[in-house]
Amino acid sequence: MRALIVDDEQNIRKVLNVLLKEDGLEVYEASSVIDANSLIKENYFDIAIIDLRLSDGSGIDILRTIKEQNPETVVLIITAFASTETAIAAMKLGAYDYVTKPFNLDEIRIVLKNIKEKIILQKKVKELQQYADEYQNITGKSDAMKRVFNMIDKIAPFDTNVLITGESGTGKELVAKAIHNRSIRSDRPFIAINCASLPAELLESELFGYTKGAFTGAYASKRGLIDEANGGTLFLDEIGEMPLSLQAKLLRFLEEKKIRPIGSSSEIEIDVRIVAATNKTLNKLLEKGEFREDLYYRLSTFEIRLPSLRERKEDIPLLIDHFVKLFSRKFQKDIYRIEPAFVDYIMQQELKGNVRELKNIIEKEVILSEDGHLKCTSCPTVFNQTYAINTPLENSINLNEYLASVEKELLNKALQKANGVKTKAAELLGLTFREFRYRLSKYK
Repeated sequence: MRALIVDDEQNIRKVLNVLLKEDGLEVYEASSVIDANSLIKENYFDIAIIDLRLSDGSGIDILRTIKEQNPETVVLIITAFASTETAIAAMKLGAYDYVTKPFNLDEIRIVLKNIKEKIILQKKVKELQQYADEYQNITGKSDAMKRVFNMIDKIAPFDTNVLITGESGTGKELVAKAIHNRSIRSDRPFIAINCASLPAELLESELFGYTKGAFTGAYASKRGLIDEANGGTLFLDEIGEMPLSLQAKLLRFLEEKKIRPIGSSSEIEIDVRIVAATNKTLNKLLEKGEFREDLYYRLSTFEIRLPSLRERKEDIPLLIDHFVKLFSRKFQKDIYRIEPAFVDYIMQQELKGNVRELKNIIEKEVILSEDGHLKCTSCPTVFNQTYAINTPLENSINLNEYLASVEKELLNKALQKANGVKTKAAELLGLTFREFRYRLSKYK
C-alpha cells in the first residue's frame, strides 16, 4: 500500500513516516499544496494524511483534488486549528477522520491501524463482488462456497448433465445459470421450469409440447420447453416432484435425444444440456420407489451440493452488504451504516429459508430504514438495554446517575465481549472510536 503525507512541519512528516513504514507502507512526502498535487497526479495513494493549514493553501483543496482523482483514497486530516466547521467540511468532502496537534503516538497508531484494516476490507469486498458477478451474484468467500465455485469451473465447459442438491433458498437456479453462462452453450437459450408448479398433465405438455387438436382446448400447436431450449440448457427445478410416468418419458428423451410432442406422429431431434435440482434427498425417494434409479444416474453425472447458510455463516455479512446495496438502489435509499447489532442478530438466526429468507429480511429492513441507518425492527433489544425503561418507579431516582450507570455497564460489557480491544467494543455499541473513548474517559 502507498501513503502520502502532506505537512509543512518536517518533524511531523518524520514521525508519520516512521509510523506508516512500521506497517509496511510505501511513503511519499509533500510540504505544500503544489508538491502534493504533483504527486497525486502521478500516483495512486491508499492513504493520505493531510495538514489543514499549509504555507501555500488549504489541505481542504488537496482533499478535494485527491477525492476527485482517487475516490477510494482514505484521507486523515491533521490540524492544530480544529473546529466543528472544519471537521464538517472535511467529512462532507470524504475525509475518514481528523486528529488534532499535538497528537498522541498511541492514538495515531490506532487510527492508522483502523485505516489499514478498512482498506484491506474494502479491497476484499471489491474482489468478492467481482467474483460474485462472475457467478451470477452468488456471493461467498467460505470454503464451502469456494468448493462450489471450483466445481462450476471444472464441469461447466463439458457437455454433461448436472444435479444440484441443497435446501430451499440456497441458490440452485443461480448455480444452474452460472454453469450455463460458463459453458459452450452460453449464447444459446437457458430455459427453467419448476416441476412442482404444475400437475402431471400440464407439466408434460409444457415440457414436450403438443399439436393442434391433441386434446380438448389445444386450439393451436405449442412448442415444448425442451424444444425451446434446443442448443442451450434446460433447468428442471424440484425434479424430485416429477411424477413417475413423466420420469419414464424424460429418461427416454435423455437416452435418445428425441421428443414426440403430444398428438404428433413424428419425433424431433433435440440437443440440450440438462441441469436438474432438488431440495429432497433423492436416495430416500429411490428407496421408496418414488424416483427412478436409472433416471437418477442419468441426471447425476456430476452432483453439486449447495451448503445451507448455517454451514457458511462467515458469508452472512457479505450477503447482507450485497442485498443492502441491491435494495438501496431499487428503493432509492441511501444506506451508509448497518448497525452491528443487526448483523449479530442475523448471525444467530437459524434461517431455514437460507439466502431467500435473508434477502426478504434485508428488503424489509431497507424499506423501513431511516436516516441512512439499517436497524433491525424485529430484533430483541441488544445488551438488555430495555431494562432501564422497564424498571418500575416505586421510589424516586436520579435520572442522570441512573443513565450513567447503564452507560458504564454497557461500556464494560462491550469491553469484556471485545476482550479489551476498544475499537471492537466501539463497533459493538455502534459508536466511532472517538465517541467510545470520550464516553469511557468520563468514568476514568
